[in-house]
Amino acid sequence: MLSYLKERHQKMQNSIQNFYTSSGIQVYVKERLPETVDLEKVVAQVEKMIPDHLLSEVEMIMIGSFKEFEERNINAFYSDGCLYVSNEQSSEVDILDDLIHEISHSIEEAYGYDIYGDKKIENEFIKKRAQLRQILWAHGYKAPLSFFTDTEYDLEFDNFLLNKVGYDKLALLMQGMFISPYAATSLREYFATGFTEFYINSDHKILKSISPVLYKKIYGLQYEKNT
Repeated sequence: MLSYLKERHQKMQNSIQNFYTSSGIQVYVKERLPETVDLEKVVAQVEKMIPDHLLSEVEMIMIGSFKEFEERNINAFYSDGCLYVSNEQSSEVDILDDLIHEISHSIEEAYGYDIYGDKKIENEFIKKRAQLRQILWAHGYKAPLSFFTDTEYDLEFDNFLLNKVGYDKLALLMQGMFISPYAATSLREYFATGFTEFYINSDHKILKSISPVLYKKIYGLQYEKNT
């Protein structure tokens, strides 16, 4: 009897955690989240915050532990229509941040030319990278020029920022220049962190001030593409 009750309870829990959203996105929980995280509530919040046309590439959300997390030292990624997100979350705010961040990468497939085609975001990013290099050099953190001119993600550069400089110190040195230390690691992450900031903080003051070109681009995706 005890075994039956446990099995029944597990089936009930799975039926709660595995569901389709109102817009048709399938949500599958491979490993359970902490009890403090209401996944249905968070996903509903995402769908309310982000317009349908910017969710068009997302077919599925999978929650759990995946080998890519350890291999790439990440806790979420987007691939082939699916958002893969770690079940190790400290709060609903953390998983909300992860979901929105990865949605930003999903829309690069559909709106890549609109985002990067005119090179306006890239020019803003490269200028900031040049400023960052000068600041780091002045504080004794020296690295190859190629680290700062290559817009693609470079693990060696990220390790330099994370382990040699340190993200905490970097956040102070780049204050008013980048939304976060991770925003400096590549052009795509510059866009993704800005996109996340746009939806997490609705007043947009910080993003407008720090990255005006990026803000204008995301605003255009939000509203112009929705008309």
